[in-house]
Amino acid sequence: MNWALVNFRVLSVFGPVLIATGIAGFLIPPRLALMSGAPAYNVFHIAFGVIGTALAVTSGARAAAAFNLGFGALDLYQVAAGIGGFFPARAFRYKTADHIVHAVLGLALVVVGWMGLR
Repeated sequence: MNWALVNFRVLSVFGPVLIATGIAGFLIPPRLALMSGAPAYNVFHIAFGVIGTALAVTSGARAAAAFNLGFGALDLYQVAAGIGGFFPARAFRYKTADHIVHAVLGLALVVVGWMGLR
């Protein structure tokens, strides 16, 4: 499998999805949202989406793999932070759906990124 291409494709989709997720968090009323709509959480998604998209457009496969691995690890940290109640749990106001999505995406991104960097 061409892991360089996989990482590039994953980041090419994932970056814009992060941006859309952050914007949606500002637009969807909290009572209707499955995931956190905390402003800090939304800004986090938009900022990392812009960074990831920029890397996908301007950098090589190694940068995409590094981003995927790092963001995947950050997603897994967010699961631990939300369950354990440590930073940034208070500012991000995680919901159960956040934990599920972060665990699944985090594991997938770590594996894809790791395979791309081997």
